[in-house]
Amino acid sequence: MIGSERQVFRPKSLRLKWGYWELWSASWRAVRHSSSPNDGAGSKRGQRIYEYLGQIIMNTTVCISANSISYLGHGGQMWVYLNWCLGFKESGCQVVWLEGIAPNTSKSPLEQLSGLQNRLKPYGLADRIALWTQDGAPLPAELAGSCMGIDAVADVDLLVNLNYATPAAVVDRFRRSALIDIDPGLLQIWVSEYDFSVPRHTHYFSTGETVGQPGAKFSDLGLKWHYVPPAVSVDWWRPARTQPPAPFTTISHWSSYDWLRGEDGQLHSNEKRAGFMPFLDLPRHTSQTLELALWLVEKDALDRAMLQERGWRVRDSSAVSSSPQDYQRYIQGSLGEFSCVKPSCIRFQNAWISDRTLCYLASGKPAVVQHTGPSRFLPDAAGLFRFQDLQQAATYLETTAADYDRQCRLARQLAEEFFDAKKVATSILERALS
Repeated sequence: MIGSERQVFRPKSLRLKWGYWELWSASWRAVRHSSSPNDGAGSKRGQRIYEYLGQIIMNTTVCISANSISYLGHGGQMWVYLNWCLGFKESGCQVVWLEGIAPNTSKSPLEQLSGLQNRLKPYGLADRIALWTQDGAPLPAELAGSCMGIDAVADVDLLVNLNYATPAAVVDRFRRSALIDIDPGLLQIWVSEYDFSVPRHTHYFSTGETVGQPGAKFSDLGLKWHYVPPAVSVDWWRPARTQPPAPFTTISHWSSYDWLRGEDGQLHSNEKRAGFMPFLDLPRHTSQTLELALWLVEKDALDRAMLQERGWRVRDSSAVSSSPQDYQRYIQGSLGEFSCVKPSCIRFQNAWISDRTLCYLASGKPAVVQHTGPSRFLPDAAGLFRFQDLQQAATYLETTAADYDRQCRLARQLAEEFFDAKKVATSILERALS
């Protein structure tokens, strides 16, 4: 047995069919597009259907399996999962945050839980936490009354798994489970070439446009993948006005000991450091201020000096993004984003876009980021600018600054149209619960 049976969730087994969601969406459109409450019987009928099916959806409970309890000092890591949780909440679901207790740490399980609760409290999730243990043992007695165990949530309608390390023993407890691949290409390479194991799920989703498609540059692992956009809560990430001399910024790891075997059979660095190297001289080619908030350690002192000498402003990411609120303030105080990607994103050509970039876009901040392959809907130069070389990056920075107000509006529109977490969550529910 894993965990405690203290607070048992027994939501209805809805076995929702596509028709429920189709009706709900259609009735919502009818209500939204009616000009007044008196537009006729059709509108009133749509309102009744919408309200009735909305009650069904509000009885849906979703567990989000996250990997944040060891990274509570990294606001960006928290937002990876927060945006998905908030999207499911906004779609009307009840949400449970599911985590594993971190082993081999100086912090006790109660300290870990307390830290997680403090981070989640502003978002209404502090009392919606369930924990599992690495060895499958019951939760420690010190956690009694403070959180739920796996037994309390195993009957929920859907597990949405964003944590590849969630054990099979945990995933198998849920009758419906959706793996969300947020590292498209890399996850498939890890499994096919590096003996990385992921438990079996009932549904598989990927944020990479080419995953499972003809011509993909990596294996589909014999699985049926559904594309789903990465998510940002446009309700929590509202437009924030900023003016020069605010810089273009990004928040990132630098050296991460991340290596990947290339087509030549040799190991090559897949660190963000390697991605930025061809663009070191960019500050000398643009009038815009460029600032990098990086996770740097002592061995990176020479790299810090090199970046500053080339004209980059460098800050410690821990000083600007140690909490979800700090992370949000830093992004929303920026003029926009400038960032390069890991070399694997260029190699895989999967039209990947960072969840961090979505936070900039939703905040009405244009983003100038490296091109990661042809996309069915990502623009190359409208709110989002995707560069392929140093000169194009410099040109896009100047173009963005010269047309700043319009580019801010386009950035927000892009986030609302394609990456709204509520829409993304609803799309997953439609397919996973049908």
